[in-house]
Amino acid sequence: MASGYIFAVMDNLPKAELVLDHFHLVKWFNEKLTRLRRQMFNEADLIGKKILKGSRWLLLKCPENLKIHSQQNKDERYRLQQALELNQPLATAYYMKERLRLLFECASENNARTELYNWIKEAESSGIRILKEAARQLRIWRRLILNWYKYPISTGKVEAANRKIGTLQRNAYGYRDEEYLMLRIYHLHKSNYSLTG
Repeated sequence: MASGYIFAVMDNLPKAELVLDHFHLVKWFNEKLTRLRRQMFNEADLIGKKILKGSRWLLLKCPENLKIHSQQNKDERYRLQQALELNQPLATAYYMKERLRLLFECASENNARTELYNWIKEAESSGIRILKEAARQLRIWRRLILNWYKYPISTGKVEAANRKIGTLQRNAYGYRDEEYLMLRIYHLHKSNYSLTG
């Protein structure tokens, strides 16, 4: 998504089709949503701060993954609803995030194009600075996003493998033997992670 990467690919591979995948797009917008929540938290009164405290992960979770609990203070859906009722701009940004996430579930490229166009128009007219910035950027990335319908690929698995390699190197404080490091990387897919204690 970085402009340097996009320009490098366009310069060196002029016939390549760039695809902006679901994983990176949602991650990018989640960072904007987190920034908005932090801003709302700083402006809120004492009661508002109490409600917004701990809501970051609730805002970033998919609604279908929110846990329902018999106690209201542990029910994630209830806590998220409280945070959204507290602040209209935050609620608007949250629902826009969900629409953006579901963009990749449209039945066809034409439906996605229409939905993306409507998303951009609504974000521009929302009056929320973060949404306006996002709309401006999505207008630039529109073709790259819609390319996903021609080439439905994702780099999510590559990102996960890169994260595992980074963790492997951090846990070992680096490897002096490159060949051993390569063997460990090739063996990563067989690794099991478990909590101990």
